Amino acid sequence: MGHRGHSAFKGRPYGAEPFGRDAQDRARIAQTAARLIIEHGLTDWSLARRKAARELNLSEREALPDDGEIETALAEHQALFGGEEHVEQLRAQREEALEWLHLLAEFRPALVGGVAAGWASEHSDIRLELVADDAKPVELTLINAGVDYRLPPPRRADGPAELIVDTDVGQVRLVVRTEAERRQRPQRNAQGNPVVRLTAAALEALLDGPDAA
Repeated sequence: MGHRGHSAFKGRPYGAEPFGRDAQDRARIAQTAARLIIEHGLTDWSLARRKAARELNLSEREALPDDGEIETALAEHQALFGGEEHVEQLRAQREEALEWLHLLAEFRPALVGGVAAGWASEHSDIRLELVADDAKPVELTLINAGVDYRLPPPRRADGPAELIVDTDVGQVRLVVRTEAERRQRPQRNAQGNPVVRLTAAALEALLDGPDAA
């Protein structure tokens, strides 16, 4: 079995240093992309990454930060600059989410994304994952409740069905997954951090807790 080569400096393995220039550039791109996402409402994170690299005069061909790194940067940005306005906006989004979690309880909904994790901006979707064989039962529930909705263009040909409802605090995006797809959802992101998914009970506890937004 072979062994990894070591540099002449303190015997470290060859390759990118965890705190070297590459890592620093990725962090700078992630921070700039987070600012663009929050300030300009960019929903295409690939575009945000490329724009951030250009703004920093860095190559778009180098390894760019992944979604987990962007999410970390978004959380850091909101903690530093969001202030009371962010706290109030996030609470309004979560209270809206709770109503939809109750309305769609038969589909075992979970709140995910920025509103669940706490880094959402005013432009962020309130994203709920539902479990159903297809979108028809969800559509029927919305129709019976007198809710107007629309079907966005599919992001991927093999992606889950999605429905959009417009509310006073932003879009509610309903992502419909089959039971098999639900079981295959990643539990952790690329950085090894748990993916936040909140049930109605968990969200109620968060809203009523001492650290509630």
